[in-house]
Formats: sequence, structure tokens, C-alpha cells
Amino acid sequence: MLKPSLVKELKNILGPANLFTSHEELVAYSYDATQKESLPWAVARPAAAQEVSDILVLANRELIPVVPRGAGTGMSGGSVPVHGGIVLSLERMNKILEIDGNDLLAVVEPGVVTGDFQREVEARGLLYPPDPASSRFCTMGGNVAECAGGLRAVKYGVTKDYVLGLEVVLPTGELIQTGARTAKSVAGYDLTRLIIGSEGTLGVVTKIIVRLLPLPETVRALSAFFPDIEGAARAVSGITASRIIPRALEFVDREALRAVENYLKEDISGGAAAMLLVEVDGPAPTTERELAQIEAVCRKAGAVRIARAETDSEREHIWKARRSISPALYTIKPKKMSEDIVVPRSRIPDILREITAIGQKYGLLIVNFGHAGDGNIHTNIMVDDADLPKAERAVKEIFEATLRLKGSISGEHGIGLSKAAYLPMEVGPAALAAMKRIKDALDPNHILNPGKIFLEKEATNR
Repeated sequence: MLKPSLVKELKNILGPANLFTSHEELVAYSYDATQKESLPWAVARPAAAQEVSDILVLANRELIPVVPRGAGTGMSGGSVPVHGGIVLSLERMNKILEIDGNDLLAVVEPGVVTGDFQREVEARGLLYPPDPASSRFCTMGGNVAECAGGLRAVKYGVTKDYVLGLEVVLPTGELIQTGARTAKSVAGYDLTRLIIGSEGTLGVVTKIIVRLLPLPETVRALSAFFPDIEGAARAVSGITASRIIPRALEFVDREALRAVENYLKEDISGGAAAMLLVEVDGPAPTTERELAQIEAVCRKAGAVRIARAETDSEREHIWKARRSISPALYTIKPKKMSEDIVVPRSRIPDILREITAIGQKYGLLIVNFGHAGDGNIHTNIMVDDADLPKAERAVKEIFEATLRLKGSISGEHGIGLSKAAYLPMEVGPAALAAMKRIKDALDPNHILNPGKIFLEKEATNR
């Protein structure tokens, strides 16, 4: 609980309407998409960088934890206030400040919804490529905090590849500018890249400068269905070997297909064991040629059915199945442990075999889907409460297999709360110590998003 004097100070900073302290209001900001939950002491909703700075100065003085929050769509517990304290919701900082078609850049506040921003720039003939599956709800600030990837990462890269500069409030309250409005800048350390993906532990982003691309002339898509996982994996390798870089190349396994079909009440696959969703973009002759090549590769790999999307509505229908996977999985079991491992593309068949064996070993249903084009597989262990102990052991073995295959335990969800225990498996002691020294230097009182990334108690209660 906050002392009444601190509540008064916060209301003076924010205005009474933008400080929440009732139980009902606090519950709404206590969890994210992991379903992990912890009640904050208060929720602050600033509208300007100076308000963020004033709150962090107060928090350092009083040693109060502060947890930055976007839309709460994160998959690693990054915005869960595990030590209580103040949730700093950036939802009111939601303005698109500038779209510059000459320099191909835009400036946005962190609370801008990613999908809304994408539609705005596309209406001007431009493209912001990072495309998380939650783009209809997630925010640009959250994307920066987690270095979000998404469906189009195989061709265009992830959030860090499009951020030119940031306005950031450091944990001790100082306001800094990083990067520049230019394609090139090597003036000092790259603080922009340091902040991106730091999961709200090193600073609070209050403004984002992103680069844009021209909108592609055409976008074409197809779905291909296979009698086994191996065929779909061969097709992924074949597409890559053909020197085609799709805009998206998504994989969905049998269990995910059945769940989606039950959820949508629609026969999507005709009983297939795996599906690939492929999208290409560019000049019309190029996309037509690439789509024909992809069809040939899929047939050679054993596809039993291939369906092209000839219109925008058909293309949207193809992607409806992919977007429905996460909610559909809850029709199988009441809980899921969602991981986002990533391996070299050539090792996708190997990791899928390993995951299948681990699931059989523990008697667990493991559902796989995700970004096959860049090796990022979303592995979901379906559980109820009784399954949790063996599911934890399975997760550790999946991570061990991933690292043996020269992969990473997180491609885009981050470490946050749920993977903190496993980070030392991938990051050596010296690198981990260096990360902690950076944290100590920027956040000496460890008040900003404590308990995330590193397994240690970092905050005091007041």
C-alpha cells in the first residue's frame, strides 16, 4: 500500500482522474497474456514524458517498484507487477505525432496501437513491416520493450530493424534522446539498441522514431496442406533453397489445426497433419512467379492440397485460422505453457522431432505453430493443474534441445518473469554479469520492473 502522502503527490503529478487505487481498477492491470497475476499498489496513467520523469524521481526517493505497461499482451510476464508498486500505464500517450513521406519515417508515442499505426501509414502508400500476431491490440511501446517480431520478420526483420531513435526516461528520472532521424548514426554507444528488448528494465520509452518503406505493389498468399510434419518442413527448406524470401512463412501442426477447426466450426484442412501459410509481396510479375515456384516446391514436398487466395477477402480468410490459434488452444486444456523457441531454419525438422519425443515421454500434448520462415516455433504445452510439474520438466528439456541445435530460448516474447530461471542456460556467466552491471548503472535502486529477466529479489517494499 502507498502512504496517503505519496498518493497525494502522485495525484498532483497526474491529476486525480489518472491515478487508480481501488481494488477493481488494480485487478485490471495485474496480469498479462501469461495469466500470471500480481496486484499493484496503484496505477499511474501519465500523458507526458515529464510526468513519467516525476513519477520515477518519486519512486527512487521512496524505493517503490515501477512497472511500465502497454496493452498487457506480452507472453512472458513482463508487465506483471510481481513486487507490487506502481504500474505505469502508457495508454494515454497514444498519438501519432508525425508521418514523413519524404524521409520515410514516423514519430509515435508508446501507447499507439501497432495495427492502427500500420493502417495509417498504409493509407499513405507506406509500410511499417513489424507485424506481431497481436497487432490489433499491442502497442508500439510494448513492441520496443520486447523487440517484437511477428509474421513478416522472415523478410523484413523485427522491431529493432525499424527504430531510428527514442525518447527515454531513465530509471532515475533523466530524460534522454537516443539515435537520430537519419539512416546512419554512430555517435557514441548505441543506446537505442540497448533499450530495445530490455523489457522495461532500463528505461521508459516515451517517444519512438521509426523508419518506413514504400508499400509493396501487390501481396499474394496461399495455404498448403501436408499429410505429415516432415513434408511441411521439407517445403520450408525447399522455399529457402529456391532463394525466395516470402513476406510470411507460417507453420501449423495437426493439433493446432484441429483446435482451430473446432473453434471456428470450419473444415480448413481436410484432415491434413500440417499447414503452411505463405505470403509474398512486390511487383505483380514477381509475386506471380514466386507463388508459382512456391506451389511447385510444396507439391514436390508432398502437399495434398494447395489453395491460392485470389482476393483480399480470401487472403484475410487464410490468416483468420492463424490468428485464431491461441484462443482455440484453450478448448483443449484450461491452461497452456507458451514458449517461443527459435532454431536455424535447417533444424526445424530436428526440433519438431525432439519436441514430439519430449511430449511422449511425459504424456503431454504439445502444440506447435509459428514463424517457420525464420525458425521461430511457438511451442505450447497444454496442461491442467495436475500436469504442471511434468510440464516444467518438459520445458527445460525443450530448451536444452533448442540450445543443442544452436538456437535460442526466446525469439520474440522476451525473458520477463516466465523464462528468468532458464536465461543462464543460454547466456554465459560473464555475459550475465555484464547485463547486471548495466542494470546497476542505470537503475541503482532497482525500482524499474524488478524481478524480470534476472532471478533475484530486486525491490524493497514501502
